[in-house]
Amino acid sequence: MSIKTATLNGVATIEIARPEKKNALTAAMYQAMADALHAVNADKAVRAVLITGQPGVFTSGNDLEDFMARPPRDADAPVFQFMQALLACEKPVVAAVTGAAIGIGTTMLAHCDLVYVADDARLAMPFVALGLVPEFGSSLVMPRLMGHAKAAAKLLLGDPMSAEEAVEVGLANAVLPSSEVLNHARRMAERFNGLAPSSVRATKRLMNEPKRAELLRVIAQESELFSERLRSPEAIEAFQAFFQKRAPDFSKFD
Repeated sequence: MSIKTATLNGVATIEIARPEKKNALTAAMYQAMADALHAVNADKAVRAVLITGQPGVFTSGNDLEDFMARPPRDADAPVFQFMQALLACEKPVVAAVTGAAIGIGTTMLAHCDLVYVADDARLAMPFVALGLVPEFGSSLVMPRLMGHAKAAAKLLLGDPMSAEEAVEVGLANAVLPSSEVLNHARRMAERFNGLAPSSVRATKRLMNEPKRAELLRVIAQESELFSERLRSPEAIEAFQAFFQKRAPDFSKFD
């Protein structure tokens, strides 16, 4: 297990703590984060959630070896449980991002309430490069945030996004020096201690409810296609190429 949790001064921190693997996420880690988010909703002492990684890396996305050994096949898979738990979290969620935020490391930010990124942050969604499709509603959310053309560059070509661009398109609130991101995000999370908790929950619900049904429908559609694509010849070629440290050869596919 490489997820650390702690609650201090009304803020429940979920820390991705696997720096030796660039914070790559396993099924067990997804399950731990889902469980932590469910616990937050039941804890009256918690006023906000803070999700963070390690200095210099938020998360490199899925641990591909673990992912292939335990591919998500239905809605009960830990990765989908994490998605549902984050969407269902009634408390405000604050993210502190330094370094790489790859795949779900970027898409989860669209479902946080406040996001603070380091000036060295590098966000990317390289799903197509792995023979996969977008997840966590990103095929719906990203075009709405940044327009179709920019979203196509991020989702189809896998072009990275800088910290400044993340703020420009509305995915993040502010860019800070890397050494200041976590403390700043914690201060923002602690501000909820001075606000009426039921008003905060109701306001978050009002903001999210109009788009919820459509978002859940798109996530379900993405998840079904994602699971299918994991078994596709293109994805198998992409994963083999990754492990063999070579470029994938998609020339034989149409």
